[in-house]
Amino acid sequence: MAMAGRGVLAIWNGIAPEAEADFVAWHVREHIPERVSLPGFLRGRRYASQDASPLYFNFYETEGAEALTSGAYKARLNAPSDWTRQVVRHFTDTSRTVCDVAMSMGVGEAGWIETFRVSSPVPADFGDAATGILQSAMDQRGIVAVHLLQGEHQASRSDSAEKAMRAQPDEVVDWIALVEAVDRAALELMRPTLDIAERLRGAGAAGTVRRGIYQLQYSLTHAEMLAQPGQR
Repeated sequence: MAMAGRGVLAIWNGIAPEAEADFVAWHVREHIPERVSLPGFLRGRRYASQDASPLYFNFYETEGAEALTSGAYKARLNAPSDWTRQVVRHFTDTSRTVCDVAMSMGVGEAGWIETFRVSSPVPADFGDAATGILQSAMDQRGIVAVHLLQGEHQASRSDSAEKAMRAQPDEVVDWIALVEAVDRAALELMRPTLDIAERLRGAGAAGTVRRGIYQLQYSLTHAEMLAQPGQR
């Protein structure tokens, strides 16, 4: 479906093998619920890799990018729980980018997604060209939604207690393209007929466009959290 709001926090991360079970439990039981309870947060989703690295991709949809620099959000980042401290220090290969939604279209939420990361300067008309490329994907079998996100470097690079726990600096990307599909086959069948990575390079993305197919594991909305006893 189309993004729920105008802002997105997009995160890729690996996790040390000995901490993966703890990460999965923490993410579902504490971290995503805590985040989507914050003002301006609308939904959180987590996906697991099928053919790419890092192992996990997750993102939070917000009313606008300002929710990702708000006082309430910064307070959470600077007061991590004991469980957060236990898990986050095992993160690897973290990419974390605050984004504006440049384009989003589709109806419904699919269980599979292909991600494309652009980390390079691009021409001024890149957003328009990328929008056209993604819109053409909607004609492909099994494609449910497409999204184009523009990274906000300044907002993404703010320091926090949580960020300081990660052993490596977070990567920040310039543009992100997402394609949602009903199954993995739909994404793989699309590649010969509409090579999005190659077309993004043709539109001006320099270097490698990193792509990966991920399967949805968990999704939670702000409205679902408000419906829980004691949350109102």
